[in-house]
Amino acid sequence: MQTAPQTTDELYEALRENDRRPYGRTRTVTAEELAEAAELFGEPVPLIHALLELQEAYTYGSEPRKSPVVFARLLNLFDEQPGAFDDRLRHQLFWRFKWVANALRSLPEVPLASLRQWQTEMRDRYEKAGLDLQPYYGQAYQLAAHVGEDTALAYELWAGRTRSRLSDCEACETCERALYHLAAGDDERALRAWEPVLAGKESCQEEPARSVSYALLPLVRAGRTDEVRRLHLAGYRGCRRNPSMAGEIGRHLEFCALTGNEARGLELLAENRTLFDEVDSPLSLLDLLTGVEVLLARVEALGHGELPTAGFPGRSWTVAALRAEVRRRADDLAARFDARNGTTAHTDRRRTRLDRTPLLESLELTLRPRTLADVAPATAPAAPEPAEALPESPAGLIKRARELDEQGHPDAHACWARLRTLTTDPDYVHPDDPEAGPPARLRADLLEEEATLAERKDAHADAAALYEEAAGLYEDAELAGHAVIARASAVLAGAQAVPPRAEAEDAERAVPEGAGAEGADPQARTAAQVAVFSEAHAELVRLHEQAPGIAPYLQARLLRLRVSAHGLRLQASGDSEHVAPVLAEVELLFDFATRHGLTGQIAAARLLRATTHGMAGDLPTALAEADGLIEVLRTDGPAWHLPRALSLRGKIQLGLGDAEAAYASLSEGVRLAAEWPAESVDTPTLHAELAQACMGLGRTDEALRHLTRSAELELRAGTRFDAFCTYSNAAQLSLDLGRIDDCIALLDSLLLEPDVVDGELDDRLVAQLRLTRARALRTGDDLKAATAEFVALAAESAGWDDDPGSHAMIAAETAILLGEAGEFTKAREAVDQALAAHARDPRYEQVSNALRELARLQAQQHGPEGLTDARAFLDDAGRVADAARTAGFKAHGRSLDTALAYEHGRINAYAGAYDEALAALDKALGLLGEPGEDPHLAAEWAECVRLAGVVEGVYLERTAPALARVEAAADRLTSLGHTEEAESLTGLAERLRDGE
Repeated sequence: MQTAPQTTDELYEALRENDRRPYGRTRTVTAEELAEAAELFGEPVPLIHALLELQEAYTYGSEPRKSPVVFARLLNLFDEQPGAFDDRLRHQLFWRFKWVANALRSLPEVPLASLRQWQTEMRDRYEKAGLDLQPYYGQAYQLAAHVGEDTALAYELWAGRTRSRLSDCEACETCERALYHLAAGDDERALRAWEPVLAGKESCQEEPARSVSYALLPLVRAGRTDEVRRLHLAGYRGCRRNPSMAGEIGRHLEFCALTGNEARGLELLAENRTLFDEVDSPLSLLDLLTGVEVLLARVEALGHGELPTAGFPGRSWTVAALRAEVRRRADDLAARFDARNGTTAHTDRRRTRLDRTPLLESLELTLRPRTLADVAPATAPAAPEPAEALPESPAGLIKRARELDEQGHPDAHACWARLRTLTTDPDYVHPDDPEAGPPARLRADLLEEEATLAERKDAHADAAALYEEAAGLYEDAELAGHAVIARASAVLAGAQAVPPRAEAEDAERAVPEGAGAEGADPQARTAAQVAVFSEAHAELVRLHEQAPGIAPYLQARLLRLRVSAHGLRLQASGDSEHVAPVLAEVELLFDFATRHGLTGQIAAARLLRATTHGMAGDLPTALAEADGLIEVLRTDGPAWHLPRALSLRGKIQLGLGDAEAAYASLSEGVRLAAEWPAESVDTPTLHAELAQACMGLGRTDEALRHLTRSAELELRAGTRFDAFCTYSNAAQLSLDLGRIDDCIALLDSLLLEPDVVDGELDDRLVAQLRLTRARALRTGDDLKAATAEFVALAAESAGWDDDPGSHAMIAAETAILLGEAGEFTKAREAVDQALAAHARDPRYEQVSNALRELARLQAQQHGPEGLTDARAFLDDAGRVADAARTAGFKAHGRSLDTALAYEHGRINAYAGAYDEALAALDKALGLLGEPGEDPHLAAEWAECVRLAGVVEGVYLERTAPALARVEAAADRLTSLGHTEEAESLTGLAERLRDGE
């Protein structure tokens, strides 16, 4: 709180603002400050409100020791000034007797006699106030269940009574009934009792998250795995990082441990690490720690006790060390509760949980199923496994590596990886063998291999430097041919790095005057890239001409580099004039490889030929070439080219719209790729393309599996940026498919990755992940969390000077959410930011949509009083539409002018300005024109007619013209075959006739 409220109005506004905050230290500290400020006014009512807010902050912030103290002050105020409590405040006061009972029960230092004394106080107060005692008996049952004595009798005394106004909500009482049956070992009856809560028919502040956490294991035991998966994702999201729901989080960790999801359990533990320090309720902490111990015990039993894990603050932890500490603390807490209660109930319950064995070996919970090996500390990617055993001796290994490398065989990478390990050993002695050559040659070989791996990760500048260093060593070893290849590789790698600034500036100067800034930059970049690749090709030709007499397999590599240079130029420009030079170079490579019997390069040439035809848009020719290549590869090899050839054919088939054929090609490619190291055959790309084929066939679940598989393979290969891009696509797809919980769970997992948390991943990519998550939260009706994320993203994107358009889009979406929350002052600020960014980089449709939606919300929520502000939003939308019209912009659906006219009609109708509303709707209908055959246009036209009919016939009471309008429109739609759209108008016509 920046400044203390000076008036009671300011105090109430501050209390309302604090009530919108999530529970936690910020809300609690602010509530404490507001309670102190309220005392200064010397009035009981403001103080009562402030104390109620403070007690709520303590209760849901997991600070049970402080909640009873605040309530004691409220009770004294009630005794001294009962008239200060109106009916609502009085109801809250008596409701919170239960809060205090729960708080005292959770503190083992509070004697059992004191708990019973408080229950007596509650009963006496309720009787004196003439209140029903059902809530008292509910608390008596909960104490009996906590202690573990006389539970059945206490349950009957409570459950048999009729509910009253002060009873716990139906969802909470449902949970207590279900837990009673669960404790009796009756899973079936417990789940039957839970049905309305688990189905979302009953809910409250804590429900259904609390019930879900208890129901997870019974659902697994009942075999309801699809349901339990869904409930785990949604239920966990409802309690994550919430100190007052620490026990629920502990049960989710236990569920992960018992269903083969130990890795996810550790991930969730890391996400909730702050709870070790934030949970002040001993009972909640005991519940949490027991769940943590179940998880850690399972991880340790699987042989991963040395894995690092999140734990108590102040030191680093391994699984084994944390488990020992958790066990010590949890045993102590259970013993303290049992000593207070005079039973062994808490020790017994804890032992029951710890003794449970896994219910399932594996249950896929998220789109990102992971194993404990996946969460181990990051190490260098494992060396690829060769098809055949490697030679034992260094000399034999060097010889095998070079033989395989000459063939282009994927197993060469495993040989080089093994040699790299050997040569880094201090005891390594280079073999005295003429075939092994001098140490300088081996160092050059290894540098060249390292450069190849760097190129696969798009680290082209690093690769160029490594190739240059290798070239120098080859020259020292008097291997001129190898030196030329290394230098040529450095040339092409350098060309693929970011073009020099001077090149871009030269290209930008070539853009015609008046083309505008928006057109200059892309043109300049393209011109720069074309120039760089043209120069690279010229340099490669020069190197080739200066290297006569080198071995044929090296010459073939040079020719292949020349093809690549021209191919990259074509890819950058998209210019059809650049196709022929690529094909000419391909033919040189093909002819040379054919003359010298280089089967690998023959296949490569044909693959490049098919690729070039595909890039040129000649898909039938590309497909014929790919078919011919695959036939040859099946019979003559080399087999390792088959996955890439099948991948290319599948991509071409997708381009031709034959998803079924593409699916067959790509599925075979994935199957064959499993026989080779993933990085050698680009398995991640195969899975990504197969996902596209699956989407074309409507196999959405399979598409998601292939996308996430592609991303995980990219992660393992160390191409993290590509992996996160693919995961982002998977998250967006799951959102588009309505799989909201899957989308959020996937993104939550990604946003916990160390390089994201440490700020090492590209900030725009992280922002995209967060934006998708915010949209998913909104779609899932978690508007509070969605708004908070959007507001944070809008603040961050305001600093994106190089991308104002994205800021405009984010700020516009943020404004809508703020408007939905009724915070129109903040919404106006956000949409003004969107307008300012839009002026620099237009986003006509997004900004116009936001302004119109804000106008609708303003008029809908505030009626006539909101009309002026609503019209101000529409005035801004009108200026955006004018600018769009001038720029020649065309919206994806109806025009911005049509949408604007319709919105004028709607907001005037909300505000009671019916004549203006009807005029605006008639204008919208004129702009829409006749419906025609387009179903989308027909639906919009029908809605516009419907609203005009309601305004004219119902509110303006001009029934006859309204009826004529609506009936004519219904007939028109029916004649065009739009029967569904016509039905809504037919129904309105009947109502208008009835009114007549």
